[in-house]
Amino acid sequence: MLLAGALPFQALAAEKVKILLLDGQNNHNWSATTPVLKSILEKSGRFEVTVSTTPAAKSPRESWAGWHPQFKEFAAVLSNYNGEDWPQAVKTAFVSYIWNGGGLIVYHAANNSFPWPEYNQMIGVGGWGGRNEKSGPKLYWQDGRVTRDTSAGPGGHHGEVHEYTVEIRLPQHLIVKGLPQKWLHAADELYDSLRGPAQNTWVIATAYSAPEKGGTGRHEPLLLAIGYGRGRVFHDAMGNDVGSLQDTGFQVTFARGCEWAATGKVTLPPPSADEMPADHVGLAK
Repeated sequence: MLLAGALPFQALAAEKVKILLLDGQNNHNWSATTPVLKSILEKSGRFEVTVSTTPAAKSPRESWAGWHPQFKEFAAVLSNYNGEDWPQAVKTAFVSYIWNGGGLIVYHAANNSFPWPEYNQMIGVGGWGGRNEKSGPKLYWQDGRVTRDTSAGPGGHHGEVHEYTVEIRLPQHLIVKGLPQKWLHAADELYDSLRGPAQNTWVIATAYSAPEKGGTGRHEPLLLAIGYGRGRVFHDAMGNDVGSLQDTGFQVTFARGCEWAATGKVTLPPPSADEMPADHVGLAK
């Protein structure tokens, strides 16, 4: 399971893209998902992944003194982190890095992190963490377009874990270009009611949040691309646990999204029809 299976594609010979994966605190099992995320990327042949782990929750503040990620040494940062605030010096360096052209990949509960205005701008929309109508509108897909809902209420919710159909809404985006229009995703949390500034934000793919599963009855955004200064952000709200990382659709879009955030290009080829069949889908709403 930790090897996440072989990806259905291999990168052409090229210089490895260096990714810094941040973890150490999360309301999800980061120690289980980090090795899988690292394996997905490295098995594509395109990436070299370095893991940087923060001090544990409630550690003495002085223990953070030795944690100083060198963001500028990497093409992108992959966050598997949802926990205590970072030291101011790290926060300042991180914001500067993204604003000035660094890449960021926001994985699942990393969109729950941090109340900083800059972070909320980076991720487009997020959940929990005190987010409400003051944070910005809810973002969802309705009547064939993105809807920005300014009604009052908290940001962040999900129903029960279940399989659901992911549907591409921006097929021309490099991350999903050439992929099936929809596919069945493994049993997972389906985040809904995400809200935030939603500026320079493009909804790439959504899934229907079924009321019978505790959802909203709307198509909720799960894959997003955001511009922050000169930086690129790929926001992937899927991936609750190791099991949800196993299907081809997740692995392909995750690796391609990481490459886009890091380089602005996607050289990883789409899978063949046998590897990611277009008809392997549930009944989409």
